[in-house]
Amino acid sequence: MRRKTKNHKERKKKVSADQAWPSINPKAAGIDLGSREHWVAVPPNGNEENVRCFGTFTADLEELAKWLTKCGVTSVAMEATGVYWIPLFQLLERRGFEVLLVNARQIKNVSGRKSDVMDCQWIQRLHTYGLLGASFRPADPYCVTRSFVRYRDELVTGRSTQTQHMQKALLQMNIQLTQVLSDINGQSGLLIIDAILKGERNPLTLAGLVSRRVKSTQSDIAKALVGDYRSEHLFQLKIARELHQTYEEKISACDAELTRELDQLPNRVDPKLKPLPTKSAKKNIS
Repeated sequence: MRRKTKNHKERKKKVSADQAWPSINPKAAGIDLGSREHWVAVPPNGNEENVRCFGTFTADLEELAKWLTKCGVTSVAMEATGVYWIPLFQLLERRGFEVLLVNARQIKNVSGRKSDVMDCQWIQRLHTYGLLGASFRPADPYCVTRSFVRYRDELVTGRSTQTQHMQKALLQMNIQLTQVLSDINGQSGLLIIDAILKGERNPLTLAGLVSRRVKSTQSDIAKALVGDYRSEHLFQLKIARELHQTYEEKISACDAELTRELDQLPNRVDPKLKPLPTKSAKKNIS
């Protein structure tokens, strides 16, 4: 009994200590993001309601920002949920708020009792006590560049998928082009595929389109191009080739935009003040 009483007193002390935590961010707000609605909690202020629900349309986000300004909020914390946070994050950042993008695991690892409806209040409370850390997000110019790089990766992946479709269509027609060419996306491979789609069936004529740098002989290439040109496989080859060409064009357009954005990035180091080390300098450093 004495041990239980002692543990009970220790728990009471721990609870009172939690309630006495200093307010690191007294003007903090917490936002629980969703696809259709955002729940927002601000510090309690008299009898006014400190929890509100907003929609996800741009007009709703503008109203949300106005309400935060009216409540005197200067810092906002939100979970990194899917891509729902991006429009609101960018809008609040433009309005001058300090916005913390928090990993959901960080919030779950903090012990506490909360209901699903009051997630925003829990986030607001943790942010008030300074228990949340912001995830890394680069400056806006670098975010723009990162978006182009990531989208380019998706385009490259899409192009690779169409390459696989072309290879499958060729193999179904028993055209063993992959055995005589290292890459069917090269100049020689695409010339042969385009000629096949235009109606050319003579293997010697198709083999004559191959570059001289190809190691395979003309006779081996001609043997590989003798196949069963069925209409359904030719249709698949045609669609895959057209989509492959479209992806090539979009990747080139993305490269142009990416180059433009890279040229506009601010210089982090002035080469005049801190020149790059020469080869001799690198040897001396090592």
